[in-house]
Amino acid sequence: MKNVVIGFLGTTLDRRGKDSRWERWRPTVAVCQHENLLINRFHLLHNARDLSLAEQIREDITAISPETEVILDRIEFKNPWDFEEVFSGLLDYSHGFHFDRENEEYLLHITTGTHVSQICMFLLTEAGFFPGKLLQTGPGRGNTPPGSFEIIDLDLSRYDSIARRFAQQTHDDISFLKSGIQTRNQDFNRLISEVEKVTLRSSAPMLLMGPTGAGKSRLAQQIYALKKQHNMVSGQLVEVNCAMLRGDMALSVLFGHRKGAFTGATENRPGLLQTANKGILFLDEIGELGSDEQSMLLRAIEEKRYLPVGSDQEVESDFQLICGTNRDLKADVKKGGFREDLFARIKFWSFRLPGLTERIEDIEPNIVFELQNRSREAGKAVIFSSEARTAYLKFAVSSEARWPGNFRDLNTSISRMAILAEGHRICMDDVKNEITRLESEWTSEDTRENYSDSPMTEITSLIGRQASSSLDLFDRIQLAEVIKICRKCKSLAEAGRKLFSESRKQRGKVNDSDRLRKYLQRFDLTWDMVSKLIIDD
Repeated sequence: MKNVVIGFLGTTLDRRGKDSRWERWRPTVAVCQHENLLINRFHLLHNARDLSLAEQIREDITAISPETEVILDRIEFKNPWDFEEVFSGLLDYSHGFHFDRENEEYLLHITTGTHVSQICMFLLTEAGFFPGKLLQTGPGRGNTPPGSFEIIDLDLSRYDSIARRFAQQTHDDISFLKSGIQTRNQDFNRLISEVEKVTLRSSAPMLLMGPTGAGKSRLAQQIYALKKQHNMVSGQLVEVNCAMLRGDMALSVLFGHRKGAFTGATENRPGLLQTANKGILFLDEIGELGSDEQSMLLRAIEEKRYLPVGSDQEVESDFQLICGTNRDLKADVKKGGFREDLFARIKFWSFRLPGLTERIEDIEPNIVFELQNRSREAGKAVIFSSEARTAYLKFAVSSEARWPGNFRDLNTSISRMAILAEGHRICMDDVKNEITRLESEWTSEDTRENYSDSPMTEITSLIGRQASSSLDLFDRIQLAEVIKICRKCKSLAEAGRKLFSESRKQRGKVNDSDRLRKYLQRFDLTWDMVSKLIIDD
């Protein structure tokens, strides 16, 4: 195999006085002075201004190494410190170079040239555009030739120790995202492995889907912490439960306001988007945001700027957005409850976290994890007796265990037993009592769910217990049916047409929307209040 060197002319280091040039180390010439490094061809990159120096170097190489063919390749840069120009120029050069990899080995000399050209040479070699190795040279003692040289192979697969270190770091990062829990569910582990890659390679929005208690908030916190470890964020993690944002104050909380923007605005408020600048904003239950908040959030994501309430001056905030939801946002988009363009932006990276019943094999490692947490808090090991552990695990993975709150319910259950256990040892009585408590809770929740579906409960939630109890039974039944119809319709007009389908035929002038609006006003209700949830037929 022939050795071929490609390198820039050293306009400073290669330029020595005529009489002293053989006594001083010149990197380009010195490459060809090493007895154990035979160079068959040297492509010397230079610009037109330094042609005479390049020709002198070629003569000197020929004098000391007659077997080396020196080819002068002219390459011009208007600004040799402009990264884009240098990178593009070298990329074009590589495309035009005839590489004969079966018969030649290529060495990219990175000792000469500007720092920009050295970096570009490194990147293009690493990417395979220059299919070779790097050649680094240095002077001998007293700056004398030939000095030293080192050949650097960027194929990391050749360096087992480095490859193992990268693999171990990836394993550590994945374990970190899982809070150190040795999960066994293969689908979940694959999901977390992908999340790890996305976390370290992208700053695009992420959407974490899954049922309540599946671990969306914890994962968002771990994503932030991992980015922090890798110096990818410098700002805060700001967590917001959008279900808690209601009315006009929602805009103020998220986007801030200026003094005097509304009654009670006695001072400027930055807003949570500004607080998340250079960090991460986690919007949990994003499906609960109102239409105005959705519109402003979309602009803030796309343009990194927005208008605080009552301000005519835009504010900038550069944050990464992570969203959480237990709703079917795609269905909400179809029903008009969520903006399609916002959904398209936030689902760039979408991950669905499975519920506990989909990860039965992960119940045991999560029990171990929670016991370790309780042990740290207590300052003493909290353990199960062998019999109690077997009994609890058998119940936890059985079909009798509902776990509606998923891992949140499981963790709470472990914490209760740890607190109540005598001597920090969970025994059979503790397990039996906890199982009885859980079964009672789940039965009560079933009862509440059935009751919440009743018309009276729906009316009470809208107009208040006192107001609903003062209504005649006739009014309660009628109002409940009106609400039911409204929640099946997409607009006030559609609901009006259904409710007044017969009487409207007897009227010369029809305004179904106005009739329905006035009916709702009798109970201090609005269309927005009763149509919050659209139910399919």
